[in-house]
Amino acid sequence: MTKLHPAIERMKSGPILSTLLRLAVPNVLAMVMTVLVGITETFYIGRLGTTPLAAIALVFPFAMLTQMMSSGAMGGAVSSAISRALGANQTERANTLAVHAITIGSCAGIIYTLIFLLFGAHFYHFLGGRDAVLAEAVGYSNVLFWGAFLLWLSNTLASILRGTGNMVIPSVAIFATAILQIILGGVLGLGAGPVPSFGMIGVAYGFIIATAVGVLYFLWYLTTGRGRIRLSFRGVVLQKEMFYDILKVGALACLSPVQSVFAILIFTGLIARLGVLPLAGYGIGQRLEFLLIPISFGIGVAAVPMVGMAIGAGNIIRARKVAWTAGLVSAVNLALVGGLVTIAPDLWASLFTTDESVLNYARQYLRTVGPAFPFFGLGLTLYFASQGSGKVLGPVLAGTLRLALVAGVGAWLAMREVDASDYFLLMATVMFIYGVSTAAVIKVTRWGTTKA
Repeated sequence: MTKLHPAIERMKSGPILSTLLRLAVPNVLAMVMTVLVGITETFYIGRLGTTPLAAIALVFPFAMLTQMMSSGAMGGAVSSAISRALGANQTERANTLAVHAITIGSCAGIIYTLIFLLFGAHFYHFLGGRDAVLAEAVGYSNVLFWGAFLLWLSNTLASILRGTGNMVIPSVAIFATAILQIILGGVLGLGAGPVPSFGMIGVAYGFIIATAVGVLYFLWYLTTGRGRIRLSFRGVVLQKEMFYDILKVGALACLSPVQSVFAILIFTGLIARLGVLPLAGYGIGQRLEFLLIPISFGIGVAAVPMVGMAIGAGNIIRARKVAWTAGLVSAVNLALVGGLVTIAPDLWASLFTTDESVLNYARQYLRTVGPAFPFFGLGLTLYFASQGSGKVLGPVLAGTLRLALVAGVGAWLAMREVDASDYFLLMATVMFIYGVSTAAVIKVTRWGTTKA
């Protein structure tokens, strides 16, 4: 039997809470940095004018979807498969799974690029893009999504490392490439010294270059044996069973970010019907939600290898304890944030506007939805933890319920011509139901049989 790395042994049998927190902190910091990249790039493009700013609003949901699918959904499946192999002391299988994961990530990236090169203009037109705004969106998208292959590959490689329980290296690499992306985006987008301004496509080129650097680093780290597994393509024969081990989780899990983006688009459309002021107030609250996601993501992704290794070792009781601990930690963190903005919404809302009319809507949204934040965090983190078990259908169905409620109840409210407060109450209710339903399905889902 192959002797496992001491860190892997600690994840299989060490204290749950302290191990989970040690793994989660680097993830949270790295994910917060990626959010800051988005904010910075929006600032750069805003400097280019109103038309580019409107154009990036059309492209952003699809760029976010790429990140969520490659890192959270399929990435979680990759980490799950590798951690389950390591939990069963099958190091060679973990090495082989890594090659299959790279194959899946590369193919998905190419497909994503082709979809947006061929149909991107139609998507943006459907969302309301016209004339100069549509032209800017298509030009930016055509460059940005050439980098989809690199993003999928980067997140796949990071997920391989996370599957071994190594959270520091992926987080440091993501943090460093994010800083590089911010620098390159500003220089190429706005111009600096002898470098001319390339506009929106310059910002996209900054993303591509920074991501390529990250991919090269990950490949170097894994192929030189510095990781807990050594990546080698030599002698590996692609096998259906290995692809299935990843895709049985990843293909299903990819539905979750699609559902999330659709729910956001639908809800945004419903609020937009009420006018500019409610939409602006909601937008301020939504920005806070985007900052909360990295917290739940970081904790959930840290739980994936711990759950997976426990499942691989046949310790189902420990796997469930890890999942519930992660969900509770996420819920407590988001409860603190939610409680703060419920009591003092201006601490957040006033950072973005001084318009009292907009602030009133933002306050109303935060006071209504803030108390539901812990349930949102609970559901999202448990979704990731369930990936480690290889049983993700239940949480995906909970996400389906969330989408159905936003669409169905939202349409009913629209027919009744209600005001913004009713929509905000709908969002809070949906968050609560999503968290409770996710917890319920995980409670009743059988994760396997404990080995003697």
